[in-house]
Amino acid sequence: MNQENSDNSTDQKTTKEIQLTHEPKGHMLNQRQAFSPDDESLVFDYRNDDSKIGENASIGILNILKQESRPVYSLENQSSFGPGVGAASFHPKKNQVVFIHGLKNASESRPYTFTRRFALLLDLDDPKNSGPLEARDVEAPFTKGALRGGSHAYSFSKDGKLVSFTYNDAVLAEEVLVNPKVQDLRTVGAFLLDEPVSILGERDDENFDGKAFSVLLAEVHSQPEHGTDQINKAYEECWVGTDGYTKPDGSIQKRALAYLGDMFTANGEKITEVFISDIPDEISEMKASINAGSKDAFPSLPKGVIQRRLTFTENEPYPGIQGPRQWLRSSPDGSLIYFYKKDDSGIVQVYAVSPNGGEIKRLTSNTISPDTSFSLSADGKFLAYGIQEKIYIGDSRSGEVQMIYSTALDSTSHLSNLNWSNSGYQLAYNRKVADQDSSYFQIFMLDLTDFLSN
Repeated sequence: MNQENSDNSTDQKTTKEIQLTHEPKGHMLNQRQAFSPDDESLVFDYRNDDSKIGENASIGILNILKQESRPVYSLENQSSFGPGVGAASFHPKKNQVVFIHGLKNASESRPYTFTRRFALLLDLDDPKNSGPLEARDVEAPFTKGALRGGSHAYSFSKDGKLVSFTYNDAVLAEEVLVNPKVQDLRTVGAFLLDEPVSILGERDDENFDGKAFSVLLAEVHSQPEHGTDQINKAYEECWVGTDGYTKPDGSIQKRALAYLGDMFTANGEKITEVFISDIPDEISEMKASINAGSKDAFPSLPKGVIQRRLTFTENEPYPGIQGPRQWLRSSPDGSLIYFYKKDDSGIVQVYAVSPNGGEIKRLTSNTISPDTSFSLSADGKFLAYGIQEKIYIGDSRSGEVQMIYSTALDSTSHLSNLNWSNSGYQLAYNRKVADQDSSYFQIFMLDLTDFLSN
C-alpha cells in the first residue's frame, strides 16, 4: 500500500520513537555504518551543521541501552580553520571506527578543505593501534599506494578488508593554478587494509605513513567526450553485495564498487548515471600494477579494473539520477543497486538496476518526493527514507510503502542520516530538537521489529 504523507490515514500501525541524546550540542550520525558490530553502540561526531567538519573537534560513542554518550577522540588544537574530525563509520567486525581527520597543521592560510584531510582509524580496544589509514605523499617523487590529497565518505566492505572513499587530489589542485589543461576532479577508490605503506620522503604533518594501500577505482576525465561513457566526477559509492555479485555466465565477481558518475550527453547536457567498477581478486596484483601519478595526472587504476555504465536515462522526461543527496545501496546478494531518480511526473522514487546492467526497475510510488537520503536494511528487505519529517518504510521487493507514525516532538526538524542496525530492524537517525534559543542534532531510534514482522 503506497501512502501519501498525511496524518489523517487510519490504517497505519504505530511505533514509539526514543530520543537517545539530550545534551545541548550536536550529535551527528554518518549516513551509513553508524552501528557497532554488536548493535549496542552508535558512533557520531559533535557537529551541529553538516558542513562544519573542519570546525568539529570530537568523535563520540553512544551506549544505546544506557543512553549514555562520551567522547572517544578529541583534538587539542582545534580552531575555526581545522583540523576538524567527523563522519565516522564502524568496522563491521571489530571495535574500530574510521572518520575524516583534517591535516594537523591546519591554519588560517591552510584551512581544512577537500584536499587537506585523511582517514583516521581509531581502535577502541587498543588505542596504540590507531593511526592514519592512508599514507599521504604530496612531494615528488610520489609513493605508490599513497594518496596525494584528501579522502572522505568511508565505507567498509562487509568482510572488513577494504574501505571505500571519495577523493580529491592536492597535487592536481595546485597544478590547476598554473596549468589550465588540468582539473581537480573527484573520484572514488579503496583502502586495502593490513597493507601498510611507508612513504619515500620525509614525514611531517603533510606527508605520513599509513596502515593501508590506496588504489583509485574510477577513471575520470577533465574534458569527457560528449556522447560517450567517460565521466568527470565519481562519487557516493557503495560496495556491491556481501560477497560480490553473479555475472550472466554464472561466475562470481567477488568485489565491485558502484558509484554515481557525471557525464555529458551527445548534445552536451550534463547528467548523472550509475556506474560500476569490477575489481580484481588478487590484492598483490593490484598493488603491483599501479603507478604513483605525476604533477598533472592521478595515480593509475590497478590493472584489471573494469569500469562500466549501468543506467541510460538520457532520453527520459527527467534524465539522470536525481533527488536529495544520496549514496548508492546494494542488496546483500549483489543482484540490485538502489538509487533515487525522478519518475515521468517529476516525483523522486527509489529505483534499482542489476550490476550486470539492463532495464531499471521503479520500486516506490511516492506522491511526494523524499527529502532525505535512503537506507537499506541489513537483510535487504526494507528501505527507509524521510518525507517532510516523517519516516517511510518500503518493501524493497514489492515496493509497498508505509508511513511510520512516531512520537516526534512538535519542536523537531531536519530528519536525516537514517541508519539500519546490523541485525534486526532498529533504525537510528538524527533530528534537530529546539532548546531555548537554539536547536541541536540529537540521536533518535525506532525499534521496528514488531512493526515489520507482522
